[in-house]
Amino acid sequence: MYYKLYIDSVFILQMITDLYLLSLAGQLLRRTATRRKKWLGAVVGAGMSCLFLMLPIFTVGGRLLLGALPVSMCMMCLTYRIYGVRSLFRASLAMAAAGFFFGSAMIWILNRLRFILKGKGSLFLSLAAATLAYGILRLLIGRFMRRRADTLRTVCLYAPPGQEIRVQALVDTGNHLTDPISGAPVSLISRRIARCLAPCLVEEKYHAIPYHSVGRRNGILSAYELPGMRIEEAGEVLVREHIIVAICDAGISEDSAYQMILHPGLLEN
Repeated sequence: MYYKLYIDSVFILQMITDLYLLSLAGQLLRRTATRRKKWLGAVVGAGMSCLFLMLPIFTVGGRLLLGALPVSMCMMCLTYRIYGVRSLFRASLAMAAAGFFFGSAMIWILNRLRFILKGKGSLFLSLAAATLAYGILRLLIGRFMRRRADTLRTVCLYAPPGQEIRVQALVDTGNHLTDPISGAPVSLISRRIARCLAPCLVEEKYHAIPYHSVGRRNGILSAYELPGMRIEEAGEVLVREHIIVAICDAGISEDSAYQMILHPGLLEN
């Protein structure tokens, strides 16, 4: 039996599905990446899959199975910079889980679309089914992760000379504060942490951050640039240099479980 495959259609379909899988796997792993890196991972993954399909060995299914693991690992490394055996194993499991549910949902939707449109199937129908499956799974995973995931991170703020202040930080996706000049993300710290960082909060590092809130239409937050910080999560570490933190007068109580509100942009690779 022979199969006639159009490599351009295979590449487009594989690229879009890889893009959706990368997004779903990142959601499961609570990792973020820029759109450019997601597209890069999807394009490389689609190219590698096409190369495996053209190998003169095994059947088409065998070639796909042969390339599944290296292709998924390569995509995750490029997109989310995941290295190490344990991290790659977790990423591969997340990618496999996303692929299983995504493929099942896509096939179910595609069969319904073919029945409704009385068609034998096309690239357009496949892409439509993939998009619908992605939207449904992203919504379900988002709800599940919001209920289950712990949004707290351990953060070590660098305070020269050679000191670190360890705090618990809440990742707030609604925090869109940025420096009006540089566009750098701005995190919030409590008054108590600000007192511990007093030697670093010098006039030369001062920033005025305008903001809007529900209780107050507008205002100015006093912010300062710090040498850097280290974000720890599940044995992995993100290091950020020259960060900006604003002193928060409300929203972080002294007896709260966290002492800092972390800008989500700082978690992007």
